Amino acid sequence: MKSAIWMSSLMLAAAGGWLAATMFPPSATAREPRFPQLTMDQLSDAQKPLGEQVMKISSVGLGGPYNPIMRSPVLGQRLFDLFHYLRWETSVPTKLNEFAILIIGRQWRSQVEWFAHAPLAAKAGLSADIIAELKANKRPSGMAEDEAVVYDFVTELTTTQKVSDETYARAKKIFSDQQIVDLTGVAGNYVMVAMMLAMAEETTPPGKEPPFKVGEK
Repeated sequence: MKSAIWMSSLMLAAAGGWLAATMFPPSATAREPRFPQLTMDQLSDAQKPLGEQVMKISSVGLGGPYNPIMRSPVLGQRLFDLFHYLRWETSVPTKLNEFAILIIGRQWRSQVEWFAHAPLAAKAGLSADIIAELKANKRPSGMAEDEAVVYDFVTELTTTQKVSDETYARAKKIFSDQQIVDLTGVAGNYVMVAMMLAMAEETTPPGKEPPFKVGEK
């Protein structure tokens, strides 16, 4: 009798577990994205002008930082204008500008920043060895003088909150005042972009491998 009752209880428990699994599958409790990905068709009249500008230049479409900042279109437009200067009109040579962006992307382990800018840095002439060593969280070897100055300047500024007299003197030998200011601006800007991406939990486009794997330093 006790055996029959025990078997009945076991069957009921198993049935209950199956019912819970079918009615409440794991996917039903998966976290929703903090900012569901917008499409052009979803944009409001206030957002569409910015969206159209973004689609002309962005390698990730409305993804990456554009997905969250689209929620604040006035701020988004101001940031887009800043991005435009720091990408296309800055006084810093493109190779060095992209190197600075990658340094920030590596510090933050920003999947989107690295995914978007590593190919741009390579296209601009930054060597594959420098990119690989930076990705491995090493100070790249074999850097040219201007590359080494960019690495040390940006790294010191963002990790110690200052630039030593020695590093500043090295920068002054290579860069103009405007270039030093623009280099500082691009570093600070992409810290802000990395913060926006981290807050919004944005990652690489669907089907694309994230550059930084879980557990890597």
